[in-house]
Amino acid sequence: MSNSINPSKSPEMGTAKVEVNKLGLDNPAFWISGGFLALFATTAMINSEFLSSIVNSGFGWAVQVFGAYWQALLLLTFFIGLVLAFSGLGSVRLGAIAKPEMDGFKWMAIILCTLLAGGGVFWAAGEPIAHYVSPPPLYGVEENTTVRAFNALAQSFMHWGFLAWAILGTLTSIVLMRLHYDKGLPLQPRTLLYPIFGKRVLTPVFGGIIDGCCIIAVAAGTIGPIGFLGLQISYALNDLFSIPDTFTTQFIIILMAIAIYTVSALSGLNRGIQILSRFNVILALGLMVYILIFGSTNFVINAYLHGVGTMLDNFIPMATFRSDENWLGWWTVFFWGWFLGYGPMMAIFIAKISRGRTIRELIMAISVIAPLLTCFWFTIVGGTGLSFEIADPGSVSKAFEGFNLPAALLSITKQLPMPTLISVLFLILTTIFIVTTGDSMTYTISVVISGETEPNAIVRAFWGIMMGICALVLISLGSGGVSALQSFIVITAVPVSLILLPSLWNGPKMAIEMAKEQGLQ
Repeated sequence: MSNSINPSKSPEMGTAKVEVNKLGLDNPAFWISGGFLALFATTAMINSEFLSSIVNSGFGWAVQVFGAYWQALLLLTFFIGLVLAFSGLGSVRLGAIAKPEMDGFKWMAIILCTLLAGGGVFWAAGEPIAHYVSPPPLYGVEENTTVRAFNALAQSFMHWGFLAWAILGTLTSIVLMRLHYDKGLPLQPRTLLYPIFGKRVLTPVFGGIIDGCCIIAVAAGTIGPIGFLGLQISYALNDLFSIPDTFTTQFIIILMAIAIYTVSALSGLNRGIQILSRFNVILALGLMVYILIFGSTNFVINAYLHGVGTMLDNFIPMATFRSDENWLGWWTVFFWGWFLGYGPMMAIFIAKISRGRTIRELIMAISVIAPLLTCFWFTIVGGTGLSFEIADPGSVSKAFEGFNLPAALLSITKQLPMPTLISVLFLILTTIFIVTTGDSMTYTISVVISGETEPNAIVRAFWGIMMGICALVLISLGSGGVSALQSFIVITAVPVSLILLPSLWNGPKMAIEMAKEQGLQ
């Protein structure tokens, strides 16, 4: 009788195999996404001009070929979701449990902080003044400065409002929650295509390609804001405190951000992510109240009501505007391509935190309440900037020249009482917004890669650190490196948007199935 040990039966080999599975090293999605990001960063270091030319060509092609499709996809997702919410299907409870796992405030805080991200501060300051200085083609030049300001806010609301939020986790979350919690399928992007391809999407190669595309899109979408965080905070520190605006400063800022969001992701949904989100919502509310009291209160209230009214009045024309493709590529299609890239992974995250919610609660929170709060926040920040600009022409627009987002923000905060303190609080707010996106996406990528609802700590740390390192590599090349990645995000929206498409009919279909099972029909 042989004393040799069969390797396949070895306890050590068995343990090693379990560890490989936990780390996700046997998942092709790990090698596809990780390898691509490494290749992108390496190419940027070797020949950034070559990379930029390829990305810009791909960006132009994506905008021209898929722009109209993306606009229709977002529009349909929003309206179909509303029909479900206001029909009898709205009472369907998701996640196979009788009541929510998380209370309403914590749930809403995590949703707002994760999905609003860095756009909640710098874009809120910069986009309204951009549309004020250079009016959108749908509105044209308006001589009345107040009306021009309201139109600028309405256009910003369209980009960051109902349609943008709806694509991030309404119909797709319904599909994922049905197939994961009720049917036992993995909480991975591939599951969105299960109703079409069946078990083939569960195979390593086919499923790995689907998951890999979605991971690349969301990683690129997260690395970009992390990189810009370093650039923007460094600029602001130089402006406020004369700290040198150098790569060293940017390096330290990003290193701190990596440490915070990695530790937060390691602590899980019920600790780090939740604590940071709650703190940020409280800080944002405090700043809102402060600006309302000491800023242009009457203008802000009027601007919000008039801006929302203008957006609703021109909702379909703005959502379907196709007369100026060059402008669309810079604005509407760019933003929506960016949000589309986040779609599947955000749906996974929302499915994870929304267990026990009804379809009505889910859709109303994401498609209606969150967008209206976002629009109000844009009015608080950007609307206050517009009121300062109207009162003193050039006070904000001159700082914004060259599309300088952090300068636009600082030009607003410096005109408020206690300018230095308020500026610092806004920088803290921005940092935590981006950190909460970093930790939630680190957590979600780890879920997809490992196949575990509570991923291994090493997996979470790896993805958190890897995204930070990619951001550092790109900003070491200057803002052009991060800009190339931002444009690349829109290219990744091409395959991702095709993965999201079937949810238009699968979401309602599964809602009907659950309604019957729950005795609601």
